[in-house]
Amino acid sequence: MDASRLRGWGGVGTMAVLCALALAFVLLLPCTQITHHHHAAPDRAGQQLAEGSQARAGSCQDSEAQAQTLAPSGADGPTIDAIKAREGARRKLIVGVDQNSYRWGYRNPNTEGAQLEGFDIDLVHRIAQDILGDPDAVQFKAIPTNQRISAIQDGRVDMVVRTMTITCERLGQVAFSAPYFKTGQQVLAPKSSTITGYNDTLAHKKVCTATGSTGYAKLDADKKVGTLPASTDLSTTVPNQLDCLVRLQLGEVDAVVTDGALAASQAAQDPTVELKGAPFTTEYYGVAMRKDASDLVRRVNRVLVAYRASGWQASYDTWLSATLGKDSSASKPPAPQYLRTS
Repeated sequence: MDASRLRGWGGVGTMAVLCALALAFVLLLPCTQITHHHHAAPDRAGQQLAEGSQARAGSCQDSEAQAQTLAPSGADGPTIDAIKAREGARRKLIVGVDQNSYRWGYRNPNTEGAQLEGFDIDLVHRIAQDILGDPDAVQFKAIPTNQRISAIQDGRVDMVVRTMTITCERLGQVAFSAPYFKTGQQVLAPKSSTITGYNDTLAHKKVCTATGSTGYAKLDADKKVGTLPASTDLSTTVPNQLDCLVRLQLGEVDAVVTDGALAASQAAQDPTVELKGAPFTTEYYGVAMRKDASDLVRRVNRVLVAYRASGWQASYDTWLSATLGKDSSASKPPAPQYLRTS
């Protein structure tokens, strides 16, 4: 395609190139915003307990999936011990992240060394501070959307912090922390488009989603039951969600469906596109870890208790308030719910 056909902010194309190059190697970047962790006891006010064990077969519904997590604890265990036992330069927390989601996890070309920044990245530094005593003790690995689960299961990373929605299906494969962000699927399309939202205006339109995303799962399910027009073309799927924006800019698709939080950031990158209609799902992001890493799940949940009290709001105001608003439903951290264990 001729580059002159690209519309909107030119940095998107630059970012896409950077992303493709950087996927080939591991990022080792310094902390850009350090927030020191205070070792306070968890505040149980407002927290709820749910009966059962994480991802019990047949007992999970996506609307309640965020409750399928373990109560906070500061105790070390085999997973944390193994992380701390790494020697020398290898003594780092290995985290799968995105590097092409503007304001979430992206390489900022305006910083020295194109540092990795964003809302998810701030949380990673906070977790590293708690576990290893150093917010910079992180080895970032750029993980495509469709490899988030396999990267955990294969042991390539200790955890994934990458705008990853907690779902029942995923809980059968990995463990999740308590939710740290609330969002929902939305439609992104050119301002000039006749598409008005998640409705019949998607008939005969090509919609792009990321492979393995909750957006694709929702569209595919709705098309099968007839709540999405049968003529909607869902054949365009991509490894990384940003690739959908590039396809939209090139005119290869008519719309993108993704989390509203990501879509809002993409609209900020390209002033020729906008969100169409209201969110049509409710979803929660969580930190994903191995299913047997109970000590790490509990530790991350303890970090999140302190982070909600001090740090979360500052990070939101820095990265997301400009696109999502200071008083929107996303502007406060979701309340945690924990499993009740005997």
